[in-house]
Amino acid sequence: MAEENLKELALRVFIVDDEPPARNRLHELLDDCSAQLPLVVVGEAGNGQEALDGLIESPADVVLLDIRMPQMDGIELARHLQKLPYPPVVIFTTAYDAYAIKAFELHAIDYLLKPVRLGRLFEALTRARSAVPVQYEVLRELLPEPRRNLSIHERGKIHLVPIEQVIFLRAELKYITVRTSEKEYLIEESLTALEKEFAGRFVRIHRNCLVARSRIEGFEKGGGEEGWMVRLEGVPEPLAISRRQQHIVKELS
Repeated sequence: MAEENLKELALRVFIVDDEPPARNRLHELLDDCSAQLPLVVVGEAGNGQEALDGLIESPADVVLLDIRMPQMDGIELARHLQKLPYPPVVIFTTAYDAYAIKAFELHAIDYLLKPVRLGRLFEALTRARSAVPVQYEVLRELLPEPRRNLSIHERGKIHLVPIEQVIFLRAELKYITVRTSEKEYLIEESLTALEKEFAGRFVRIHRNCLVARSRIEGFEKGGGEEGWMVRLEGVPEPLAISRRQQHIVKELS
């Protein structure tokens, strides 16, 4: 019975690093920490999508998250982790990066310098017991460049949709429709914030719609009040351009 109670109280830890030796090192250090701090490693991942899938299946209290990873860095992944039903506390791991460390200290975000030391890891895990997840707004400040992916919560999973696959973003009630060549998704984000974040990639054609510049095939005169329509690669029907935005016809033709 005592052993079962200990397992229930154990800190659940998930490791994310694209380098297997780094993950192995953390496993060894966590094993050493477990002598004084009840913990269990519930999983590991080498990239963002693996991490999201793994954390859905095996929820964690703490994620040890590498910052420098290909395809998607750790700070962007931390933003996507906010979509989990119970977002974990994130402890970033990084080689020396003066900018990142200054930002972490400013916002009181915990981090570990590589090579990770046992004592420092133990301190961070001990603090994590009473810590709260980093706020989404703070993570957005830490990652000024646009995300590479949008995260979609669907049927109990979180899917990453590469931003280059998105044809248009359209606001409908409190949701944004994300259209790709294959299907449509729904996200809860601000169209204005998305326009600002991806200003170089999308252009506004209507107060409720942004389209990918690279997917514009041409413009045509339409009926009704709007006057102009835009044809997009991968979308059979043209979309209406509002009168206020019709200057883009001349600019992008």
